Amino acid sequence: MKLFSALYDWTMKWAKHKLAPLILAALTFAESVFFPIPPDVLLAPMVLAKPKRAWHYATITTISSVLGGIAGYALGYYMFDAWVQPLIAEFGYQTRFDTAVTWFEEWGVWVVFIAGFSPVPYKLFTVSAGFLNMMFIPFLIASTIGRGMRFYLVAGLIKLGGESMERALRKWVDVIGWGLVVLIVIAYVTLR
Repeated sequence: MKLFSALYDWTMKWAKHKLAPLILAALTFAESVFFPIPPDVLLAPMVLAKPKRAWHYATITTISSVLGGIAGYALGYYMFDAWVQPLIAEFGYQTRFDTAVTWFEEWGVWVVFIAGFSPVPYKLFTVSAGFLNMMFIPFLIASTIGRGMRFYLVAGLIKLGGESMERALRKWVDVIGWGLVVLIVIAYVTLR
């Protein structure tokens, strides 16, 4: 079943659209505050579609992510008890949030850098930083460096792979997609 090939073609079509950079910026901002889908899923196809714009797209993603991080910080700082804590409890993120707070207590600003660079949910750390009254300038610097490194690395690797990577992805996208589905199902059954 070629479900993922069709999805791949649809994504590549939209990655070339004139509004794609604006959508990338909005997605990235939202992901830094509350949205569950990482911006890499749009950044990568946009770089594949227009490799000469790789650094431009990485810059848009970095700036939007840091701005979203600032919004998350402000939510944690000003609105934690009123808005954020009830949502954390409702969506079942309390354990993750408690872990983020513990990591902050142990490692401080380095946690923001690591969360910015890694696939760990950055949004938990932006809100946690505000809630814990972390100094804003170190938060901003760690976010900018961590997020920038991540998005420039993604854009650079995709650009480096170029057309041969695009051909390989197109050829193997269904196998990769179904393999991920199987892994998710196995993880869900195992962890449940």
